[in-house]
Amino acid sequence: MPLTSVASDPEALTITVVGEYAVPVERLFAAYLDPRQLERFWGPVEWPATFSRHDAVPGGRSEYVMTGPDGERAGGYWKWIAIDAPRSFEVEDGFANEDGTDNTDLPAMRMVFTFDSLPDGSRFTSVTHFGTLEALQTVVDMGMEEGLRSAMSQMDAVLADLESFAAGRAVDAQILSDTKVRVSRIIRGTVEQVWRAHHDAELMKRWLLGPEGWTMPVCEVAENVGDTYRYEWAPTVGGPADGAPPFGFTGELLESASPYREVTTENMIGMEGPGTTNELTLTPVVGGTLLSLVITYPSRELRDIVLGTGMTDGMETSYARLESELVGV
Repeated sequence: MPLTSVASDPEALTITVVGEYAVPVERLFAAYLDPRQLERFWGPVEWPATFSRHDAVPGGRSEYVMTGPDGERAGGYWKWIAIDAPRSFEVEDGFANEDGTDNTDLPAMRMVFTFDSLPDGSRFTSVTHFGTLEALQTVVDMGMEEGLRSAMSQMDAVLADLESFAAGRAVDAQILSDTKVRVSRIIRGTVEQVWRAHHDAELMKRWLLGPEGWTMPVCEVAENVGDTYRYEWAPTVGGPADGAPPFGFTGELLESASPYREVTTENMIGMEGPGTTNELTLTPVVGGTLLSLVITYPSRELRDIVLGTGMTDGMETSYARLESELVGV
């Protein structure tokens, strides 16, 4: 079922979008919670979006950049006001500067999204509220109505693609920019369970081991913002990695919003130079918890070196081990 309407109302100071789709309401709602899915339709066909942050909780923030056919860039953000899954959510939607800060020269809007079940599918409705007629006219003149029609024309393909986003799919690494990579996986477990698994030292020692043949003798967890952590791994004697040198990482906890988001720095012990910044986000979805880890590298060269080490293979082994730990918990 296609998009049914996009209409502006100068008297009500709104733009309303309505679409009906042949999927359950939970599937439609999930497309907005998962940045991998959202960026495949949040933006006109010629201006695809890339989300570098997507905290789908009240008080959270999402940040994205749309890239035009000639390399032009247009940034935006959502500030999450409320969420009632899978029925509705509300955000402040605005424009962003190149550095990601709010662009206050252009209007911010309040967007209310509602999702209703139908006998043969579900209905999506978004109402964008503007503070003034001038603000409404500004975005209409910028082509917002046409952009919404183009963006939502991509929704059917996203909803039909279950395999790419389903629980049970291995770790997926997506290059977001020259220095950013997003690692994603659905973990079978609740948000609280997955959060605890990243903060309970004894539990971490059982699953955060990468390929077979390693132990984690040192696991010092940062509990409060400003604290440092230290993780070290060593090969198991007689195991497949026997003879490999031990290694470890240390860093600082920069932000924490339990149990949904935290930001840390990461430096390899014994290696000089700048490290990475890691942004972990946990989102409840059908089948478990969507884990998204956005890693910011100091350079494109280091990004490519790390990706070339088979990093995601080791992460997949660890996350599969984590799921086994959560069974029956």
